[in-house]
Amino acid sequence: MRDYLFNTEKIKYVKGHKPDVECVLCALRDGDPEVDDLTVYRGDRFFAAVNLYPFNPGHLMIVPNRHITALSDLDDGEAIELHRLTVKTLKILETEFSPAGFNLGYNLGKGSGASIDHVHLHLVPRYENEVGFLDVLAGARVVVVDPVEARDRLRQRFESVSA
Repeated sequence: MRDYLFNTEKIKYVKGHKPDVECVLCALRDGDPEVDDLTVYRGDRFFAAVNLYPFNPGHLMIVPNRHITALSDLDDGEAIELHRLTVKTLKILETEFSPAGFNLGYNLGKGSGASIDHVHLHLVPRYENEVGFLDVLAGARVVVVDPVEARDRLRQRFESVSA
């Protein structure tokens, strides 16, 4: 049996202990005090935030301000803006965290593992030699990143990069 090291707060979330809000991403967009504000960018149509339970340092989500549940609900203007923001965000993550690559993706629907019914794009930096001694010896993974520290670093970077 594999052992896992993880943020102990994540298990509460997985078991259903979530903020008392209709949609956690809409609450984040609206600045609701029930959710941790990990936003690094706010625009007219989208915002970007550090994932509260990151897979790797720099794991961000780009979220439409408009509550939508299907990718096909994006209008053409939103789709273009999403692409431009994704490119900008990748450049910022490359500068700030120097990853070896990225995984980008959506979890759409319960069967995909989606836990939030509001479309959002995950940008996950990937690093060479991610497998460490704990992976090999104990079958465990440790992610050493403070989401609030990552938020502060990335907010500064977004502010310093022109649109």
